[in-house]
Amino acid sequence: MKGKFNLERKFDKLSIENIFISEITLAELKYGVANSEKAEKNKKALENFLTGVQILPIFHSLDLYASEKSRLKKAGTPIDDFDLFIGVTSINHKMILVTNNTKHFERLEGIELEDWTN
Repeated sequence: MKGKFNLERKFDKLSIENIFISEITLAELKYGVANSEKAEKNKKALENFLTGVQILPIFHSLDLYASEKSRLKKAGTPIDDFDLFIGVTSINHKMILVTNNTKHFERLEGIELEDWTN
């Protein structure tokens, strides 16, 4: 939404039915808007971004969340809860997670990642 990394062009290459975000990502975006200095402008930008974007609920990923959180904690490599929810939702739905934080998410078993910032 900040116009970085030519993401708009990358989104334009996708079919709208292939664009999803986790409801956790939506919560983080809404917090970013509420916490910004230009909240009204950013609220409109978020609304525009969300046009046609499908929101994935986390409910069906709760079991995977619990098992991955336990596994990562025992390995001494925990991931914060919001990112863990985002990652396991991607895994559960057999989707590619687009992130610039691949080192963080690659700790999750079975995740497929792409970094569009390169």
